[in-house]
Amino acid sequence: MKFATKAIHAGVEPDPTTGAIMTPIYQTSTYVQESPGKHKGYEYARTQNPTRTVLQNNLAALENGNYGICYSSGLGATDAILKLYKPGDEIIASADLYGGTYRIMVRVFQEYGLKFKFVGLDNLANLEAAITPATKMVWIETPTNPLLRLVDIKAVAAITKARNIRLVVDNTFASPYLQNPLDLGADIVVHSVTKYLGGHSDTVMGAVVLNDEETAQRLAFIQNACGAVPGPQDCFLVLRGIKTLHLRMQRHCENALKIAQFLKQHPKVSQVNYPGLEDHPQHELAKEQMRGFGGMVSFTLHGDSLEEAVRVMESFQVFSLGESLGGVESLCTHPASMTHASIPKEEREKNGLKDTLIRLSVGIEDVDDLIEDLKQAIG
Repeated sequence: MKFATKAIHAGVEPDPTTGAIMTPIYQTSTYVQESPGKHKGYEYARTQNPTRTVLQNNLAALENGNYGICYSSGLGATDAILKLYKPGDEIIASADLYGGTYRIMVRVFQEYGLKFKFVGLDNLANLEAAITPATKMVWIETPTNPLLRLVDIKAVAAITKARNIRLVVDNTFASPYLQNPLDLGADIVVHSVTKYLGGHSDTVMGAVVLNDEETAQRLAFIQNACGAVPGPQDCFLVLRGIKTLHLRMQRHCENALKIAQFLKQHPKVSQVNYPGLEDHPQHELAKEQMRGFGGMVSFTLHGDSLEEAVRVMESFQVFSLGESLGGVESLCTHPASMTHASIPKEEREKNGLKDTLIRLSVGIEDVDDLIEDLKQAIG
């Protein structure tokens, strides 16, 4: 079954009671049992919900995995994965990554004895040098947030598998439509479902997909025991959003490439980060491990003036200034003060994230209108 068909049908069956083609919203907290412990597969809604079950099965199919588990947010999913480890365990993570991931690692789990190293994983030598006998997991984003760097998933997987280290890939920026890390050797894929999977800026959710049954059972236990579960209405909205994921991602990619090419030629723009540009240092890797280049673009202006960058962001008329990404509407974000503010300034700058960087989540509007908006805002 090809992707577009899976997006619409995988894990989804007509409601057996009524024949409804759309999965119902099972808005219930509990389920009637015939006898103590004798039920129809559902007993309490924190533990299971039929709407959530369908979504989890659908997400597993999209990532070519055996098990999908949904959480109340992307960070809820991250929290569950980190709870697989114990004090003294060491985790190596991408130096260029989402600020919320850095925050939960350093300001929450580091306090409980986990150890973290943040290294540039676009260079495999950095990974080899960082691994110690205590290393239990490698966490990568590709493309990274917000500098759009790539990590070679297959090459990293070869290193981690040889050392019995778990490899987790945050696939939020690519979505399952563009990239399937499990097929490239990853052990766990994590998504902020809030973004491209939901696609309409109306839900907050996270998910993990994997093949290993034992780990899946442990993560499902954490889901139930710790309670970070999504509600049935949100699960319904994400199921609805996924049905057009392939169509939306095609337009996101088309628009983003045209915008990156426009920015590349603009006299006031000094740098454009987009893996679809031929001069991107990992353009060939992007062509190899992705089926498209995504809808995220970031750039800086000549002179690196923060005041000028702020002026541009305040001048947009079609792009909206706001956190998040992956919705049908175009957004601009200032990572240094918004999505990545929790990372210390010196760490941001060491990794190449300037205070003047502007990140664009390119939506599915008419690209001519988006380019005109960029023209008038940049001046």
